[in-house]
Amino acid sequence: MEETSTSASAGTAAHGRQRAFPPARSGVFYRFTQQNLPAWKPAMTPGCVITIFLVIGVTFVPVGLVCLRASKHVTEIVHRYDIDCLPNAYKRNKQAYIKNSSISKNCTQMVKVKYYMRAPIYVYYELDNFYQNHRRYVKSRSDKQLHYGQKYTDSSCGPIERNDGLPVVPCGLIAWSLFNDTYGFTRGSTQVKVNRKNISWKSDRESKFGKDVYPFNFQNGSLIGGRRLDHHLPLSEQEDLIVWMRTAALPQFRKLYGVIEEDLHVDEIIIMHIENNYNTYSFGGKKSLILTTSSWLGGKNDFLGYAYLGTGSLSLFLTILFALIHVKNPM
Repeated sequence: MEETSTSASAGTAAHGRQRAFPPARSGVFYRFTQQNLPAWKPAMTPGCVITIFLVIGVTFVPVGLVCLRASKHVTEIVHRYDIDCLPNAYKRNKQAYIKNSSISKNCTQMVKVKYYMRAPIYVYYELDNFYQNHRRYVKSRSDKQLHYGQKYTDSSCGPIERNDGLPVVPCGLIAWSLFNDTYGFTRGSTQVKVNRKNISWKSDRESKFGKDVYPFNFQNGSLIGGRRLDHHLPLSEQEDLIVWMRTAALPQFRKLYGVIEEDLHVDEIIIMHIENNYNTYSFGGKKSLILTTSSWLGGKNDFLGYAYLGTGSLSLFLTILFALIHVKNPM
């Protein structure tokens, strides 16, 4: 009897301890944490798989053809000039040429228009082997300084932070290395005008660069890297700087220089007047000048069309392959 009583008492105590804990909550949260929610599990039958690949192929192939057609209608003139603009005496000593300010950097190049180019015609400069995505380069800037002024100059701008003890505005490696080649165009005896306005993003001009912030102590003394800025214009109106400060992700990139607002006709000779100032010779870079039209898809880009065509063609091939396998072996 004592054993029975002891067992009953132990069972009662255990039962009491069990009831002391609150019951588990039921509902959405409990079922969610237990991964017990209802789910839809599609049965991927052969017919379903074949249909999916067929829809992808039928959709992607026409889209790829449309993209390629739009890209083919874009006309480009690409002219590399960093080698052609070197004087013969400096072909083997490019550094001496680019660093000597007493040597004229003016260069004249001629190109022939092979296809009719309808305005607007966009003028780009292209740099190759220039890594704007380098971690230290990208971080060397102060967005607060660009918007509010020199009082926000901080260590993030290093190594181009101060010069002669005074802040540099705009500070940082990106601004300091601002591209400084210039371009002009003539056909015959007529000058071709290049519109340099509105070449940057409107959001950058209005939100990122201050209307009351002016260049200060920039490209002075020994700290000279690229182009100088107009000290009478606020940063929000320095559009070359705004375009340059939007760093590129790849080592080969294009940046907008201006827009030609008149048509160029077949077989016209365009004379490019180039001031070859930017030092790409020190790191084995390349410089090109580009004239291009655009389409509803943007600039010339065959990759997008070929990507759609490749994906669509592969899907159609898999559709036919799976259909034959299914017909031969339905199970």
